[in-house]
Parts: sequence; C-alpha cells; structure tokens
Amino acid sequence: MSNNRSGGGNSRPNSSRRKKSNGGGANRGRGGRPDRRGSGGGRSKHNYKPIAAELMVHEAVPMKKVEYISKTVYDDWDLHPKLKIAIRNAGWTRPTQIQEEAFSAIVDLRDVMGIATTGTGKTGAFLIPVIDALLKDEPFQTLVLAPTRELALQIEQEFITLTKGMTFTSITLIGGRNINTDIQKLRRDYDLVVATPGRLKDLHGQKKIDLKEASVLILDEFDRMLDMGFQKDVIYLADQMGERDQTMLFSATLDKTQKKIIDHFLDDPVTVAVSSGEASAEHINQTVRYVSGDEKFNELISLLKEPELKRVLVFAETKHRVKKITKKLNQAGISADEIHGNKSQNYRQKALKAFKHGKVKALCATDVAARGLDIDDITHVINFEAPTDYDVYIHRVGRTGRAGKTGEAITFVDA
Repeated sequence: MSNNRSGGGNSRPNSSRRKKSNGGGANRGRGGRPDRRGSGGGRSKHNYKPIAAELMVHEAVPMKKVEYISKTVYDDWDLHPKLKIAIRNAGWTRPTQIQEEAFSAIVDLRDVMGIATTGTGKTGAFLIPVIDALLKDEPFQTLVLAPTRELALQIEQEFITLTKGMTFTSITLIGGRNINTDIQKLRRDYDLVVATPGRLKDLHGQKKIDLKEASVLILDEFDRMLDMGFQKDVIYLADQMGERDQTMLFSATLDKTQKKIIDHFLDDPVTVAVSSGEASAEHINQTVRYVSGDEKFNELISLLKEPELKRVLVFAETKHRVKKITKKLNQAGISADEIHGNKSQNYRQKALKAFKHGKVKALCATDVAARGLDIDDITHVINFEAPTDYDVYIHRVGRTGRAGKTGEAITFVDA
C-alpha cells in the first residue's frame, strides 16, 4: 500500500485532503494513484402478510462443490511481515476468491462493492488490506456498520485475531450493553470502530463520538443496511463523516431496487462479484406444514422430540412470540433459549454459546438471528411464523445447510 497517508483519531493528524463526500470526486496522486486513505403472541400493529406458501417448498439440490483454488497464497502478497505472521497463526494459507479479487482495488483506494456468499471470507477481504495500511501508513480510523450485534462482534473478533501482536485497537458499539461503558471507552482512540446504527446514532447524538475522525466506511451486509429499516440512520451516520477516502459495501445478496441508494454511497466503484447476488437456498429441503394457530405449539413440541432434530433454530416475528415459544418448549422438557432485541448482549452471547455447545436444543429468535450467526451443524430451521419478505426467508433458512451440507427448513402456515 502507498505510504502517503494522513490519519484520523482524536490526537492523530487530520487529513487536509480526503477522497470524497457523498459522490464527490476522488483525489488521486500522480499516475492516477490514490493520495491517501486516512486523513410478540401479540403482533405489532402492522398488517402481517406472510410470503406465499409455495415459495417455501423446495426439494434440495445438492450443491456442486466447486473448490476455488487461488492464484496466489498470502505469503505472495505485498503485506507487512507482522500481518503475514498473524494470518499464518490464524491458520490461513490461501485467500478466498472475494479476498483475492477485491484486494488490489481496496489497496488502490477504490470504492468497492463486493458480492460473495456467506462464509466465503468477506470480513477478511476488507480487514486484511485495512490492517496492512495501518501497519505501513499514517494512522487512520475505519468505521464498519453491521445490522446485528452478533455480526458486529464477529467482525471485531476477526480484527483482534488478525492484529495479534500489534498495537491496534478496536471497539464495538452495540445495543444491549450499558451505554455508559461505551462512553468511558470512547475516551481513547480506536483504529477500528464496529457499530450497529442505533447505538452509534445515540452516542453521536450525545456528542460522545466524532464521526469525522473516520475516513473509511464499510457497510457489511449492505443489502440489509440499506433497506427501509436501517436506511435513514445509515445515510445520516455516513453524512456525519463528511469526506471519506474510501467506502466499501459487502454482502451475500444484492437488491437491484437499491441501486440509487448504493450510488449515493459509492464513487466510481469497482464491483467484485464472485456470486450472483441473488438470494438462494437451493441446497436446503424446504417444506411447509399447514397448522391451525391453536395447534402450532403442539406441532412444534412434537417435531422437536424427533431424534433427527438435533440443533434447531426457531424463528418468530415478534419478541413476545419468541418469549412465549421458549417458555412452552422448556415446560415441555425441551431445552430452549431465546435471543431478541429485549435481551441484553451478555444474555444473547451466553444463549448462543449454550446453543453452539449443544447445551440447548432449540434457539428461538426474531430476525436478529437471520444474519450474522455463524453456527455450524444447525440441523433444522423452523419458521414458527413465516416472514413477510422472501429475502428474510432466505437468510433465515440459510442458517442451516452450512459448509455445503444439505439443510432442512420447515415453515408453519396457517391452516
């Protein structure tokens, strides 16, 4: 990476020239090279309209295992020696396709839109070049926005893994934790800030964080970040950053209706698409069960007593319904726990850990768990209630059938 950089951070040198501000032009050095990087049973009152039952019926098509053999290995890359050691210690030898194909564009400070299926190394695709730049250049701050607390924590953990033995610092700002603790921690500088939009907006509104300190913006799972649920907050937060040196958007799926808002964020971007970006669950057996409302709990309990259902994720539309399902399952002698927005982050992490280690058979959740959960060997996904959006359905059922395995998804439909 170029050594001509300036930095963010409270006590760090500020960039006098930055690349862009919401569609502004790029500042590039000689020969077109970049100048620098861092200078509830009760439903809510909305009208519930689940997707059509026929969309949730599919016989699994076994995935064709196409193993990507990278043209290079990490040791071939022009990376700082410390980063090469950290990558080696993490057990990584060859880059994934998204990592290999996005690397040069990120190094060149181009805006990037990366599309790759879940579990293909998207986080490493943006963290490796960012960490390399931190090692080689002047300090700068990167802001990563993620739609769920769990995904935010995973991103920070990967950053910690890849910076082991270095002096770089990171912070995760997410709901469900004491905001005063965040305020205390924000008194120091950070190289990486990972946040969910709601908590970050709260802290910015209290003037506890200056978003202009960050010169690089990354939206992970950007299709979710730019939908109507997050869009307003994400645009607001990005605008508070002012000029940016670089913006990167990464996701497994691409919503073509978001083209206009994507153009708002990216300036002359490089698109690196190693998958179609279309939502798909071809390798998952998908069935529906027509059950009357009164019988749904009995049907769920009966299903979960079947021996082949070993590790099951149960989705419902509201926090109240998730809580009720969890209570009913435990009363029936089926070990269950719950994660949703009303639970503290500490509680959610403990519930996830118990689920991962097999201490809990059923984890009941709202769509907070449809993204950002990387749990192997979930044998079944059960939609106690069908979602109202097909992409949400795909992300839900995509929690099973990981690592090329065939998964099972069952959805209850009102009889």
